[in-house]
Amino acid sequence: MRSRVAYINTAVLRRIHKTYERYGAPIAFLFGFIWDNLTLIRIDFWVDNLIIAVHLVLAGVWIAVLTLHDGKYLHGRLETLGHFAPLFLQFSFGALFSAFFVFYWRSASFTASWPFLIALLFLLIGNEFFQKRYQLLAFRMSMYFTALYSYSIFAVPVIYKEMGAAVFLASGLISLLLVGAAVFLLSYVIPSELHKSRKTLIVSIGTLYLVFHVLYFTNIIPPIPLSLKESGVYHSITRSRDGGYVLEAEMVPWYDFFIPQKIFHRTSGGVYVYSSIFAPAGLRTDIFHRWSYYDEKSGEWVETDRISFSITGGRDDGYRGYSTKSSIAPGVWRVDVETGRGQIVGRLTFTVLAGTDVPKLVTIVR
Repeated sequence: MRSRVAYINTAVLRRIHKTYERYGAPIAFLFGFIWDNLTLIRIDFWVDNLIIAVHLVLAGVWIAVLTLHDGKYLHGRLETLGHFAPLFLQFSFGALFSAFFVFYWRSASFTASWPFLIALLFLLIGNEFFQKRYQLLAFRMSMYFTALYSYSIFAVPVIYKEMGAAVFLASGLISLLLVGAAVFLLSYVIPSELHKSRKTLIVSIGTLYLVFHVLYFTNIIPPIPLSLKESGVYHSITRSRDGGYVLEAEMVPWYDFFIPQKIFHRTSGGVYVYSSIFAPAGLRTDIFHRWSYYDEKSGEWVETDRISFSITGGRDDGYRGYSTKSSIAPGVWRVDVETGRGQIVGRLTFTVLAGTDVPKLVTIVR
């Protein structure tokens, strides 16, 4: 009698799943994206990292369940669980890539990192259509490796309080070891299936590993875990007694926020560019302001100065710093806020005007 009831319940669940399958993926995507945006606050908060870690573990669990289901090792209610495993795996991957997109977006200058951001967005949206592809062992393991590597890139610097090529390479090795351990464990469950997919697994994961390296060393991956909180061009910057920054800015209309290229009216006092950069607690690194002007004759940007200062992480509103030029020619200027390797944290473009009336200045304290 119990077996008959269990069979009926299983049949009902499968029928419900088949009927509402097309609605389940969008609902899971929407719920996961909203949840991550509401709960993910700071890249070095232990709660935020715990949420990501839990989803990574859950994704590994659902991969294992799906693998056992494919190998006909599950029976009864566990077999029903295996039937729903692709949907649960899809939810965990959706939550992971949603979190990654949020954090990488905060660290990116779109003009420099748009290929990587678009790739993450593709994985985030494409995940809603990958449910059938998750039946393929090589595909789900490749997605898992991508998730592990995407997390390790910013988790390792947060833990070790350092950034740079060596830390990035360590992140890659950790990701390879973790996915290698997962494949090793699966080899005891489905040795024949794993043998069939071995070549595809090696090629796909090896290709992903190479792509991540190319994107990093061409400075396309954002300089995560750094993020630009604020930047601007000012007529004067001084330090107050309490350690704050007093900025003298031109009064602008409310809609100036939406104008990408600012206007600066040149005076005899020079030009100051201010930036506030968030870094995880305890992380120390050097930041550079690279000044360039647009040469209309050659159609290229010409670098004039690269000014550095050190930052220390931990402040919610970011570590504050500035650079200045005592004299500047009229025209279009750009200041890239970047790391020592040239990864762009943010970019400020403004037009310098000469011989015009200077608008009223306002004082801003940061």
